[in-house]
Amino acid sequence: MGLRRTIAVATPLAGLAAILASTSLTAQNSAPARSEAARPWANPRLDPDRRADLLVAQMTTEEKLTLVFGYFGSDFQPKKYTAPAEARPGSAGYVPAIPRLGIPAQWQTDAGIGVATQGGAQRKRGRTALPSGLATTASWNTELAYQGGAMIGREARASGFNVLLAGGVNLMREPRNGRNFEYGGEDPWLAGVMVGEQVRGVQSNHVISTIKHYAINDQETDRDTGNSIIGDTEARMSDLLAFQFAIERSQPGSIMCAYNKVNGTHACENDWLLNKVLRDDWGFKGYVMSDWGATHSTAAAARAGLDQDSGFPFDKEPYFGKPLADAVARGDVPMATLDRMAHRILRSMFAHGLFEHPITAAPHDLPAAMLAEHAKVTRADAEEGAVLLRNENALLPLSPRVKRIAVIGGRADKGVIAGGGSSLVYPVGGNAVPGLEPTFWPGPIMYYPNAPLDAIRRQAPRASVSYADGSDRAAAVNLASQSDVVIVYATQWAGEAFDVSLTLPDHQYALISAVAKANPKTVVVLETGGPVLTPWAGEVGAILEAWFPGTQGGDAIANLLFGKANPSGHLPVTFPRSIDQLAKPSEPNKGDTVYSEGATVGYKWYDAKGLEPQYPFGFGLSYTSFAYSRLTARPQGGSIRVSFAVRNTGKRVGKDVAQVYVAGSGWEAPKRLGGFRKVELKPGQSQTVTLDIDPRLLATWDAASHSWKVAGGSYEVLLGEHSRDVKARARVTVEARTLPVGWRP
Repeated sequence: MGLRRTIAVATPLAGLAAILASTSLTAQNSAPARSEAARPWANPRLDPDRRADLLVAQMTTEEKLTLVFGYFGSDFQPKKYTAPAEARPGSAGYVPAIPRLGIPAQWQTDAGIGVATQGGAQRKRGRTALPSGLATTASWNTELAYQGGAMIGREARASGFNVLLAGGVNLMREPRNGRNFEYGGEDPWLAGVMVGEQVRGVQSNHVISTIKHYAINDQETDRDTGNSIIGDTEARMSDLLAFQFAIERSQPGSIMCAYNKVNGTHACENDWLLNKVLRDDWGFKGYVMSDWGATHSTAAAARAGLDQDSGFPFDKEPYFGKPLADAVARGDVPMATLDRMAHRILRSMFAHGLFEHPITAAPHDLPAAMLAEHAKVTRADAEEGAVLLRNENALLPLSPRVKRIAVIGGRADKGVIAGGGSSLVYPVGGNAVPGLEPTFWPGPIMYYPNAPLDAIRRQAPRASVSYADGSDRAAAVNLASQSDVVIVYATQWAGEAFDVSLTLPDHQYALISAVAKANPKTVVVLETGGPVLTPWAGEVGAILEAWFPGTQGGDAIANLLFGKANPSGHLPVTFPRSIDQLAKPSEPNKGDTVYSEGATVGYKWYDAKGLEPQYPFGFGLSYTSFAYSRLTARPQGGSIRVSFAVRNTGKRVGKDVAQVYVAGSGWEAPKRLGGFRKVELKPGQSQTVTLDIDPRLLATWDAASHSWKVAGGSYEVLLGEHSRDVKARARVTVEARTLPVGWRP
């Protein structure tokens, strides 16, 4: 979901009451419920499509219209809007129940990193926040992604929600995008697999999850009307491929279409995106909901494949309210189209258990035992997603014998920073640093009350641990010079509705350099939404990228600094050395954005242009070391099967992310990520890993034949710990192959 800072143009209808009436919100007081025997669609042994067919056949026009129009779940004073009483206070959305037919309400919440609370003055739900989506992706741990999603789904269900706006898979084309922290990085396979696993976890709780924001949505500047211009071939081999992988893996109940235009047409009324690609080519059977305020028409949107207009009153008009009822009555939208829209929504509700597993309660507070268990999940995610970028002379992990520790900056005495906007989760205990501007949308700026300073003191009870907030640089330098080791926490807030700089704000670069000059044993902990420039990297002893680390972030970072956890995160994005290395060095613009780089996104751009980044895609250090051997590659099922051994050659238990890249001819870049596996090994332990490369990662999209083409010939398989690291190579010959547009494993 996405919200707007301001919502212009009031509805032309007389008021909310008229809209509610026109869409049968009051249907909850309709005819008495029929007996189960009279409801054949209630038979769980029937497949979801058949059940939806049976139910749609019994629905009145007004009931179908009820199903396709959603309301914001919170009061919104700028529009003098009062949320329906049946909605969950502070929630993202609500679609009324239809008791006559036993159709449950849809209670919707933002849930990219946890159960969010939206606007208003109501008391906020205290819930568990995972680290940012980018941090989870940086773990390269599919099991952890699934567990995190399952945690979100459990808390959402326990909070009274059955539709979750979770699963951001947009590729990072623009590293300054304010919402990058919600997404899955720059590679289609990594993003699709990791986000797909999280959505699978969410939906294991008999709730619907979305995958969003569909599609080519990579900046917040001019996000409502900006036009992303890209060719069919280039899109299918990059952004759309990430969506395709995620959808295949998770079978989400819904797809959320984005705010932006794609090739001149808004995403939520884009026939190419919604009908031709999503449904005709990929066979998606769920429903498409709009982002909040992303609908721009009635008949055009319905014909193009939008099934549910979400979040009234955020659109200019209630397009699927009375205007849709009128369009159906006039025949501008055929009844068959409305039936199809209702069918897709109901099919997902059946497929994901919303009928058989109804929501029965919506408590404001969750059991302490549940929150304690979920704290372990988010802490593990934060530990595995943090990336050790530098560790000169084995400065980390910190010795238990260290006597004087200086902690500087980042409000580390209070908490850890979170991303802003609709995904914001309010923690138990509230904001550790209230009052920072902006306090309203897309704020508040939130610090989760898990203070790094307290966590460090618990880890080093015999050391003298002193804190300076960094506002007085001279005082910080003086403290650093008197300490055995210095830990600088550097932060950058990011959020929805704005883009960011790649330079840390508030003169933090100058602070880092000054402190490092006073004490070379300086560790920098970055809490950022995405990559930042690090011109000071060579001046410090160690750098740990912790991203937005969630509600247990302070403890997780301390565990990493002191070696209770061994860093195992690897970058899901490239850290540039300078702005001019970007495919589009100019700042995000309004209007048309032409993606001249096409499918050459992220590390592929750096490889194709021969650029040396600051930190390459896939990079990450450990407190132990690993070695690879016995690499083999052979044809298998029209693709490539890769096998190799990984051995822990160091002295600590650690997790390695073995990465397999493939190189072919005529591609958008010299190589592509073909597969990965995270393995945990004890010192001296080895493990054999076998991976099958998805053949679409060997193929190019052929627009003329509307298919994937794998060229016959020789391919090179590259094995290493990041995209610029090649530990072993193997060659394999693959036969030519054509994959139909709807092919899947």
